[in-house]
Amino acid sequence: MTYINDLGDVGQGDLAAAGGKGVGLGGLIRAGVPVPPGFVLNTAAYAAFVEANHLEAAVQELAALPPQDHEDASERIRALFAGGTMPAAVAAELGAAYVRLGGDTAKGDTAVAVRSSATAEDLATASFAGQQDTYLNVRGAEALAAAVTDCWASLWTARALAYRAREGIGPDTVSLAVVVQRMVEAEAAGVMFTANPANGRRDQIVLSAAWGLGESVVGGTVTPDHAVIEAGTGRVLSRLTADKEVMTVYADHGTREQPVPAARRRQPVLDDPAAAALAGYGTRIAEHFGTPQDIEWARAGGEFFILQSRPITALPEPAADTPETWTVPYPKGLYFRASIVEQLPDPLSPLFADLIDGSVSRSLRALMAEAIGKDVLRAGDVGLPTINGYAYYYYRTSGMWRMMGRSLTAVRALLRGKAHMGVAGWREYSHPRYERVIRDWLAKPAAELSGAELLEGVQALLDAGTVYYTAVQSIIPLAATSEISFGAYYGKFVRREGDPPAQTFLLGYDSEPIRAEKSLYDLAAWARGVPGLAPAILGEPTASLAESQRTGSPPAGFDQALWRQWHPRFQDHLDRFGHAVYNLDFASPVPADDPSALLDTAKFYLRGQGQDPHERQRRSAARREEETSRMIARLGPRRRAAFMRLLRWAQNAAPIREDALADVGLAWPLLRRMLLELGRRLVDAGVIARPADVFWLRHQELQTAVAFGLAAPEAPAVVAITGADRPVRAAAVEERRMLWRGQAKAAVPQMLPESRWMERAFGKMMPAGPPDQAGDTIKGIGASAGRVSAGARVLTGPQDFALMVPGDVLVARITTPAWTPLFAMASAVVTDVGGPLSHSSIVAREYGIPAVLGTGVATQRLASGQRIRVDGDAGTVTIEHPPAPGEP
Repeated sequence: MTYINDLGDVGQGDLAAAGGKGVGLGGLIRAGVPVPPGFVLNTAAYAAFVEANHLEAAVQELAALPPQDHEDASERIRALFAGGTMPAAVAAELGAAYVRLGGDTAKGDTAVAVRSSATAEDLATASFAGQQDTYLNVRGAEALAAAVTDCWASLWTARALAYRAREGIGPDTVSLAVVVQRMVEAEAAGVMFTANPANGRRDQIVLSAAWGLGESVVGGTVTPDHAVIEAGTGRVLSRLTADKEVMTVYADHGTREQPVPAARRRQPVLDDPAAAALAGYGTRIAEHFGTPQDIEWARAGGEFFILQSRPITALPEPAADTPETWTVPYPKGLYFRASIVEQLPDPLSPLFADLIDGSVSRSLRALMAEAIGKDVLRAGDVGLPTINGYAYYYYRTSGMWRMMGRSLTAVRALLRGKAHMGVAGWREYSHPRYERVIRDWLAKPAAELSGAELLEGVQALLDAGTVYYTAVQSIIPLAATSEISFGAYYGKFVRREGDPPAQTFLLGYDSEPIRAEKSLYDLAAWARGVPGLAPAILGEPTASLAESQRTGSPPAGFDQALWRQWHPRFQDHLDRFGHAVYNLDFASPVPADDPSALLDTAKFYLRGQGQDPHERQRRSAARREEETSRMIARLGPRRRAAFMRLLRWAQNAAPIREDALADVGLAWPLLRRMLLELGRRLVDAGVIARPADVFWLRHQELQTAVAFGLAAPEAPAVVAITGADRPVRAAAVEERRMLWRGQAKAAVPQMLPESRWMERAFGKMMPAGPPDQAGDTIKGIGASAGRVSAGARVLTGPQDFALMVPGDVLVARITTPAWTPLFAMASAVVTDVGGPLSHSSIVAREYGIPAVLGTGVATQRLASGQRIRVDGDAGTVTIEHPPAPGEP
C-alpha cells in the first residue's frame, strides 16, 4: 500500500485520496504558480490508523449523536485518536517523505506546515473552511507524526460535525488526508479573492496583507491592509493601509504573536507593482480552475508563494457601485416617488424605463385636458424619468403652478366622474376599454407578427395599462377620503371606551385579492380529497411543477391521471388571477408566467397550515354586523344617519379600490409574451444570449434590430452584421444587470431635489419615511393593530417567496395584490413604502396581523432571521438584542 502522493501528481480525480486541499494544491502546481514543495499523506493512511486501532464503530456511533452532543462527541473521539498508535508502514512512509522534503530525522531542523485535507473540503458548493486543524512550524519526525494524528482527529471537531450535518453529509462518507509542505519564511502574507466578495464583481481582485505569517489575517488578530485591483490590468482601484499592531512569527515550535516595529505599522505591505504581480497569479489561478478562488499567499525574499486555493462559495452576482449622488435631469421641477411609482419599488429595466416615461406623460396630459382644460398641462410639464435607475414623477414648476390653480376644477371633475375618473368612469369606461385593447391583440398570434407589429402591440398594451392606472388613481383618493371621513366621525362622535377600532366596520368584504386567496385555498382543499394527489404535489419540487404547468406536460414520475386532474384546475386559477403584478416593471414575471409563488402557497394549504379564508371572512363579517347593529341601537336618529351614510360610503369604496388595483396588470401576460417572442428571435439572430435579455435593451436598440430584420418571424440563424454595425452588444446586457444590482442597494430619496423646504412641504404626503433613521427602532405608520416578536424575512420579489417560513415577519419594499398569498404565512408585515390606506394595510387587517408601513428603510436595516418586534399600534419596528424573554 502506498500512503504518500507527491503534490505534483495529484489531479482532479484524486479527491477521495488527497482531499480537497491536496487536489487544490496539485491544481496550483499545474497552473504554473509557485507552491512550496510538499506531499500528501493520503486517506488510505487515515483508514489504516482507524482500522489498526479499532476506532470505526465508536467514531461512527459518536458522530451520529444529535447536535447538542457534538462537543462531548468530539472530545471523546479526539481522546480515541490520541490513544492510538500509527501503523508502522504509515510511519515509515511518512518519515521517508519528510526526509525527501529536507527533514533531518535526527536533528528535526526542517520546519513544515501540516494541514488537514478532508474529502468534503474546498468544494465548489461548500468550502468547509476552518473546520479541520492546521499546524505550523512542525519540526522532526516525531512532532510530524503527532501533528498528523491531531489532524486526523480534527475531522471530528464539533464545528466540523455541525457543518457537515447542515450540508447533509453523513459521517460515514468522509475521510481525511494530510498535506505536508515546507514552511515559507514569510515576511508578509495574506488572502486574495479573485472576485470581489462585497459586490460580486469578477473583474476585481481583493487583497488583504499583513506582516509576518498569514495566520494573523486568517485568524482575525490583526487589521490587514486592503486593496482592490482591476483584473487583467493590475491597476489598483482602491487601497486602505491599516495600523498593523501585531504580526504572527515562528516560535521554537509553532507560532507566536509579537508587536510590529513602529516604523512598519503604517507602511503598506505591498506597493502597487507587488500588488499587481500577486493579482496576476490570482487571475491565472482563477482561469485554471474556471471559477473565482479564495487564495492564501505568502511572500519571502521578495517572491510570492501560493499556500492554498479554494472556490469562493456564496459569491453574490456582480453589482456596480451603489449610487450616492442624485442629480436631477431637469433642474426646474420637482420629483416625487409617489402614485404609480409606489408600484415600482426597484430600479427599472432599461426597456420599461424608455417606454413608460412617454406613456405616463401622454396618459396624464390626456386625462387632465379632459378634466381641467386642454392648455393646463403642456408637453414637458410632467413625466416619469429615472434617476439612478429609479422612477420619479416629475412636474415642471410652471406646470405644477398651473395645475394648482385648477385644483378646485380637478376636485369637481373627480367627484362628478368626469374624464372617466371615479368609480363610474372605471367601471363603465376604463376597465372595458382596457379589456378591449387586450382582446384585439390576443386575436393576433404573436408568432405570426412581424417585429414591427410586436413592438406596436407592446406599446399599445402598455399605453392601455397606463391609461387604466391613471383612471384607477382617481378611485384611490375617493376610497381614502371615505375611510378617513368615517374614521374621523366614528372616533369623535361615536366611539366609547371598549368599542372596536373603525377598521372593524370595514372588514369581511370580498375583493379580488381575497377572492384569489379563497380560490387557491379551495383548490388545495379539493386536491386533498383526490387520493394520491396531495402527496404527489408536495413531493415534487416547486420549480419542476411550475415548468410543467407552463408546458402542460407532467413532471417525470408524476402520475398522468392525477396530472390531468390537477393541471386544468390550477390553470383556471392562473387564467383568472395570474395577471397580478409583483412590480409594474414588465421585466418581472407575473404568476401566469411563473406560478412558483402560488404553488408554494398551495403546498402550505395542502399541509393543513394557515387559516380557512372563508371562515376568517365569515367571522369578520359577523363581528362587523354585530358591532354595526350595536352602534345603530345606541345612537340617536341624527348621529345614526350620519354614521350609516359615512359607513356605507367607506364599505363600498374600499373593495372597489382593491378590485381596480388588482387588474392593473391585465395586459402584462400578453405584453410579456410578445416581448419574449421578440427576445427569442434576437437569440436566433445572435444578438442576445437569452430571450429575457430583451428587457435589458434600450428601445432604440430594439427598433434598430427590427429595422435590420433581426426580429422577423423567420430571423436569420446567424447575424451577418458585425463590428460597429451590429445593433446590440450582448455584453451590454450583463453590464446593465450589474448596474441595476448596484442601484438596487441604494437608499432612495422620496423627493428631489433634497431640501428642508421640500421635506416640510411634502414629506408627510410621501408613502415612505426618511432614509436616514438610526438606532434599533425604525419608525413607520401603524396600519394594522397588534404586537408580534418574530424573525424577519426580507423578500426582494417573487424569486424569494420560497424562503418564507410560517410565522415570519414579511419585510418588503412594497406589497401589491400579487403578494397576498404570503399574508397567510406571515405573523406581521413591514414595508418601506405604504400607508394606512394602502393594499398592505387592508389585507393585513383582514388577516388580523400587525402591519407597520412606510418605514423607508426596513429592507436595508433588517436582515432575514433577525428577531424583531413589530408594534402596529405605535408604528414601530424594534431590533431585539437578544430576543425578549418569554416571547414566542
